Amino acid sequence: MRRGVGRAAAPTDFPRYAWFCCKTRIIGAVCVKDPLFLPPEKKSVALRIPPLNHLCPRVRYIFITGGVVSSLGKGLTAAALGALLEQRGLTVRLQKFDPYLNVDPGTMNPYQHGEVYVLDDGAETDLDLGHYERFTSGTLSRQNNLTSGQVYESVIQKERRGDYLGKTVQVIPHVTNEIKERLKSAGKGVDVLVTEIGGTVGDIEGLPFIEAMRQFALEVGKQNVAFVHVTLLPFLAAAGELKTKPSQQSVAKLREIGIQPDVLVCRSEHPLDDDIRAKLSMFCNVPVRAVIEERDVGSSIYELPEMLAKEKLDDIVLDLLGLKTRKRPNGAWREIVRKLKKPKRRVTIGVVGKYIELQDAYKSVYESLTHGGIANDCGVTIVRLDAEEVEKNPAKMLAKLDGVLVPGGFGGRGIEGKIRAVQYVREKGIPYFGLCLGMQVAVIEFARHVAKLKGANSTEFDTKSPHPVIHLMPEQKGIKTKGATMRLGSYDCKLPPRTLARAAYGKDSVRERHRHRYEFNNDYREQLTQAGLRIAGVNPGRDLVEIVEVAKHPWFVGVQFHPEFQSKPTRPHPLFAAFIKAAIARHGKK
Repeated sequence: MRRGVGRAAAPTDFPRYAWFCCKTRIIGAVCVKDPLFLPPEKKSVALRIPPLNHLCPRVRYIFITGGVVSSLGKGLTAAALGALLEQRGLTVRLQKFDPYLNVDPGTMNPYQHGEVYVLDDGAETDLDLGHYERFTSGTLSRQNNLTSGQVYESVIQKERRGDYLGKTVQVIPHVTNEIKERLKSAGKGVDVLVTEIGGTVGDIEGLPFIEAMRQFALEVGKQNVAFVHVTLLPFLAAAGELKTKPSQQSVAKLREIGIQPDVLVCRSEHPLDDDIRAKLSMFCNVPVRAVIEERDVGSSIYELPEMLAKEKLDDIVLDLLGLKTRKRPNGAWREIVRKLKKPKRRVTIGVVGKYIELQDAYKSVYESLTHGGIANDCGVTIVRLDAEEVEKNPAKMLAKLDGVLVPGGFGGRGIEGKIRAVQYVREKGIPYFGLCLGMQVAVIEFARHVAKLKGANSTEFDTKSPHPVIHLMPEQKGIKTKGATMRLGSYDCKLPPRTLARAAYGKDSVRERHRHRYEFNNDYREQLTQAGLRIAGVNPGRDLVEIVEVAKHPWFVGVQFHPEFQSKPTRPHPLFAAFIKAAIARHGKK
C-alpha cells in the first residue's frame, strides 16, 4: 500500500469503516458521499490518510481570541504566555491576525491605531508585535502579522494570474486557505506558535479568521491546538457583583462557529470567587481550573507573567498540548517588578510630542524609558508634554525635569514647540534624547542658533528654506504612494570612538531599525561639525548621518533610527539606559 493511501474495507467491516471515517480527508477534485464504497479505480484518489499532524509533528498551536469588548489586552496575554512558555525551555513565536482591510498600519492615524511598530525586515506592524518582542526572545518578521488587506490582496493577485484555474473564488476555501498558509509558514522551526486574532468574536470581518482556525485545528489534530478566549467580567456596582452573562454569550458565539475554548481568561477589576469560576465552567463548558483570573495590574504590565503563572496558565496549556518541559524558574520577572515597584532612586522625564493624549501613540518609547530605569534600578516618572504648549513657555514646563525626549512623528504641527524645547535643554544642560524626528529638530535648532544659519529647516516643513539641513532622500522624490515606501527596517551604523553613543553601546558597529523619509543633508555636515555638532554614527553603505551629539553638553544625543523597537525589560537598550543614567546625574545635582 502506498503511503497515505488507504485500501477499501468490506461493507461489513464496521470497526475499520469507523476508523476510516475519523482519519479520511476527501480531496476537492472528487465529490462523493462515502469514499470507501467507490469503484476500485477511484478509491486511490479519494482516500487520503494524513499523519497525526501533517504540518510538523513537533509544532503546537495556541489561538487567542477576545470577547465582549475590544482592547481587553489579548496582545499582552499572548506575550505573557509566550514568556512563561519560553521559561519552560520551549521555542516560542507569536503572531497577530488583524481583520481590518488596511494592508498594514503604516498609513493609519496614531490617534486611531496607536504607534506603528517596525520589524527588522522593515514590516510596519501592529503595536502588539512590540509586546511580543519585549516579552519574548524571538525576532519577528512580516510573517508574524497578517491583515485582511494582505489576505484579499494575495487572493486577488492569484485569481488575476489564473492560479485558481478558472474556479469561482470564495471565502471558503480560498481566503481561509491563505490564512492557514500563514500559520504553516510562521510555525516552521518553533515548538509553539501563539496566534492572536484581533477584534472581538462576532465581528463580521473576523469570521474568515475564526473559520480558518476551526479548519486548521481539524487538519493538524485537536491534540496539537489550544484555544484561549480572553473575555470581560464587568462589575455592576448597583448589584455588587461580577456578571458572567456577556462571557457566556461570547463563548456561545465561538461555539456556533465550531470552536470550543479550552481556557477562559477573565479580565476583571475584582477577584473571581469559587462560585463565579464554577458558573463560568458550567455555562462555557470549560474545566474550573481553566477559568483564569486576569486582574488589572497594579503598576506595570511586567507583573502579568507572574500573575498568570500563579493561575497556572502555562501548566494548563502544556497539559492541553501534551508537552513535557522543565519547571519554570522563579525570580526573572519578579526582580524586574521589584525594580519597578521599589526602585533605589527616581527621575522625571518629559516627552514632548503631538500625540501625547493617546498612551499607545508612543507606547514603545514609554516602555523603553521604563527599561532604561530597570537598567539603573531607577523609577521613571514620565510627563507627557504637548509640543504646542511647550512653545508658549518652555522654561515653565521643562525647568524641573531630569531629562527631555522628543520622539518620532510626521507633519509640521508642533515642530516649533519641539525646536524651542531642544534649544532650552541644550542651553540649560538638561539631558536630551531625540528619536528620528527628535534628531532632525535637534539639527535644525543647532543650525539656527549655534551655526547661525537663519531660516534653517527641513524640506518636510519648508520647501523654500534657505538652509535645508534636513532634506528628502533622492530616491523618495518620485514616490506618490504612502504605504511601505519609507526607509524601513534595520541598517548598519558605525560608531566612532570618544562619543556618547560609542560609550553606551560598548562596540563600534550596530544595527538599528528605521522609519522615515527625510535625512541629514550632507551638504551641511562640515559647517555644522565646525560649529560643535558631533557626528557620532554613520551608515557605512550610503554615508548617511545616523547619530548626532552636542560636544559641550552633559548628554545630548539625537538618533535617526528608532532604538525603542529593540528594547526589552530583560535587555534594556543601551542608549535608553545611558539617557536615564545621565538624568540620574542631573537629579543628584539639583
